[in-house]
Amino acid sequence: MSKGKVYLVGGGPGKPDLITVRGLNILKEADVIIYDYLVDKRILENAKKGAELIRCDRLGKGGYSDGSLIRQNRIDNLLVKKAKEGKKVIRLKNGDPSIFSRCSQELGALDKEKIEFEVVPGVTAASAASCLSGIPLTDRRFASSCVFVTGQEAPKKKRSLIDWDSLSKSGTVVLYMTVGNLDKIVKQVLKARKGENTDVAIVQDASSPTQRVLTGTLGDIVPKARRQKIRPPAIIIIGEVAKLEKEFNWLKRGKRILFTGLSKERFFAKGTFFHLPLIKIEPMGDYEEFDDYLKNISEFDWIVFTSRYGVEYFFERLRKIGYDSRMLNNAKVAAIGNSTRNRLLDFGILPDLVPRKESSEGLIEEFRKLDLEGKKIFLPRSDISDKGLRKKFEEIGAKVTTSVAYRNVMPRNLPDLDLNFFSEIMFTSPSTVRNFKRRYKKVPEKVKVRCIGDVTLREAKRCRLLE
Repeated sequence: MSKGKVYLVGGGPGKPDLITVRGLNILKEADVIIYDYLVDKRILENAKKGAELIRCDRLGKGGYSDGSLIRQNRIDNLLVKKAKEGKKVIRLKNGDPSIFSRCSQELGALDKEKIEFEVVPGVTAASAASCLSGIPLTDRRFASSCVFVTGQEAPKKKRSLIDWDSLSKSGTVVLYMTVGNLDKIVKQVLKARKGENTDVAIVQDASSPTQRVLTGTLGDIVPKARRQKIRPPAIIIIGEVAKLEKEFNWLKRGKRILFTGLSKERFFAKGTFFHLPLIKIEPMGDYEEFDDYLKNISEFDWIVFTSRYGVEYFFERLRKIGYDSRMLNNAKVAAIGNSTRNRLLDFGILPDLVPRKESSEGLIEEFRKLDLEGKKIFLPRSDISDKGLRKKFEEIGAKVTTSVAYRNVMPRNLPDLDLNFFSEIMFTSPSTVRNFKRRYKKVPEKVKVRCIGDVTLREAKRCRLLE
């Protein structure tokens, strides 16, 4: 068996769309993905079906920056093993592979075994912390240089390679992996003649919805960090540029919207969207009933799609059982709205009916204009969709068959959030409302609630998230 190839890919600092286009394209082809535990798991949703996903912290003790040589050796051995099996392997690293990520150790292991590799750069945490806090790392007035420093060196080193005296003369100092021993690091910097009034900023969870920024000086940042319970992962920026956060923190100054649906992020809209889907779409475990209906789909007069996911799973199952869109030649097709319509167009289907009002009520209003007496309607749906739609179709004379095409579930491991950080929370469906209520209980008084659709609005009122 010929050897496989290994890509060391920078996954970015946290936000899943900060991976590079090249990194994402390679990810989609990989057989094996060995990833850092700090990598946002939503990136892995782009992996191909059947790809083997291996989280690095499960290969040994600890997380963050514990310096575990045992775990690193296991990672090295695993990269070699999978490549020798002829697999297409990605080592997906948080941030950029070349910055404080033990890249040389992994490359050394691959090189020793003559395994082909490539390194794909990524957005490093320092860059993300800078851009998303409004703190430029260099500035003509304050800093013409910038250095990156690790707060964690190899535990078996006989002496430190960090020359704090020299670093103190640099314009901006950026510290990685330092929160755990911040007190010790600050003492070192002060000893190296950086004054107590030197500006400092700590950016925790850069680029994620849980991002926090704490500013201060070398003289007070340690007690401030303790009081605010700052935790890793965090980047610490030392230098005059840190004071620019007050002036340029666009994220804090602008409208911040927590978007709870699955739709793509909206660009060039007012405000900044933080995408935290409160629903997850999964396939059914058993499609026997659904496939039986598809085999006889030509018997129906109408197929009504109420979401783009219904479209996706409908055509995926149609293909699985050996058919294609020609099976629909006798049926008319309806879409609840433009998102669903556009997904149908991807499969070469131009819907016969799309209501002006994109909702169940709008759909029924349009169908009331037609003669549905005795007409057969097939309604692919989720496992928790509104059962009232079937009843309304039957009230206007239709014979309705519904079948579950996919599951709508609550995502696991939703993060803790400071909801007061957001200006607005946008709910896109009743299930996003229910899952928010289950996980976060209530909306802070000063945070606005916006709902898409009347059904979602009613659910928000029922759950007392909105008056």
